[in-house]
Amino acid sequence: MKAEAIDVTLYSTASQSGSLHPVMETMDRIVEYFSAMNFAVHTGPMIEDDFHNFEALNLPRYHPARDMQDTFYFQDDMLLRTHTSPVQIRTMLQSQPPIRMIAPGAVFRRDYDLTHTPMFHQVEGLLVDAVGRVSFANLKFILEDFLHYMFGDVAVRFRPSFFPFTEPSAEVDISCIFCEGKGCRVCSKTGWLEVLGCGIVDSNVFHAVGYNEVSGYAFGLGVERFAMLIHRIGDLRALFEGDVRLLEQFR
Repeated sequence: MKAEAIDVTLYSTASQSGSLHPVMETMDRIVEYFSAMNFAVHTGPMIEDDFHNFEALNLPRYHPARDMQDTFYFQDDMLLRTHTSPVQIRTMLQSQPPIRMIAPGAVFRRDYDLTHTPMFHQVEGLLVDAVGRVSFANLKFILEDFLHYMFGDVAVRFRPSFFPFTEPSAEVDISCIFCEGKGCRVCSKTGWLEVLGCGIVDSNVFHAVGYNEVSGYAFGLGVERFAMLIHRIGDLRALFEGDVRLLEQFR
C-alpha cells in the first residue's frame, strides 16, 4: 500500500485545460452582445402547455404552421416546447411594457438529419414599447450590427417571409462566409446563407396577453447553426456525439 500511495503534494505538468462546448461558447457570445444592448435574459420551463407554445403566438389548433413544428406531445395539452417564444408570452403576462428581453434555451422537435437534431438551442428576442417608439428600422439596425459582431464584415439582406406571430416578417441572410458571396456548395451557388427570422409582433399576440396601444419586434435564431458557420462544422450531429477529436479543437 505504501508503494501505491499517491503524493498529493507532488507537482505535475500533465494537467490539461478544458474548454467550453462550441454551442455554449456561441450562446455566450450571443447573450453577451444583447446584454450589452440592455436586453434582459429570461428563461422558462421546457415542458409547456398548448396556450403558451401555440395559441398565444397566433397558432390556433387548425393552423397549418403547427405541422412544421413536429412537436413532442404529452397528455392534457402538454408538450416539449418547440421554440423559446413561450418565454416571451410568460414575460408579457407577468410585466408591463417597456420590455427588452432575450430568451436563450433548449427546444425540441422531431427532426434528425445533417442540419436538424431532436434537441437544439435557440435565442429569441422581444422588444415592446408604446406605439410609435418601435419600428422595423430599429429591428434592422440592431440585427445588422449583431451579425457583424458575430461574423465580421459580411453583407446582410432582409427577405419578406411569413411567421404567424409577426407581420410583416422577414428572413435574414448573410453573404456566404465560405465563398465570400461568389457561390459555392454550402450556399447552393446563391452566395447567401439564411441565419435568422424576425418581424413586427402581430397584434393578435398582444391581444392574447392583454396589451393595448403597444408595438414591438421579435427575432429568433438557432445557436447550432451559428456555431456551425463560425467553426466550419459540416454536420450538426457532430456537436452532440461527444467526439473528443472534434471537441479537443476548441480547447
